[in-house]
Amino acid sequence: MTTARHLDMIDLLRSREFPAEPGPADVGTAGPGFHIAELNGHFGDCADADEGDEGTKAAQRAAEHEALLRVLTKRWGEADVLSLFSTSLRAAADEPILEPWLRLSATVPDVSLWRIEDRWIAVGASEVQLLVVVTEIDPP
Repeated sequence: MTTARHLDMIDLLRSREFPAEPGPADVGTAGPGFHIAELNGHFGDCADADEGDEGTKAAQRAAEHEALLRVLTKRWGEADVLSLFSTSLRAAADEPILEPWLRLSATVPDVSLWRIEDRWIAVGASEVQLLVVVTEIDPP
């Protein structure tokens, strides 16, 4: 997926209403107050890949992540970077963490975060996923 398509997805999610009930959506998952979309890759991508192929996919995801962050920084200014390490520890200790932050803390180590109008836009990457979240739920 190209940076232009990533931007289109982010703009689409920003314009959508949030559903009343959590569940799958046409571009990922959604629930009251949030949308989560996987922009590229998933755990299944690497399950059958050889090491060279996995490394190539990880490098491509990293490059797409960096390109997207550059464009979003030009659009909205510098992002805040939010580490999700303490959130994942709190979740592991059975502290209630609201979605979408619970999923993010289990998936990516940190996110680049912008507050645009009344919504948060968070972009995070792991070795196997590039995620975007649009939410009205404040970060933990």
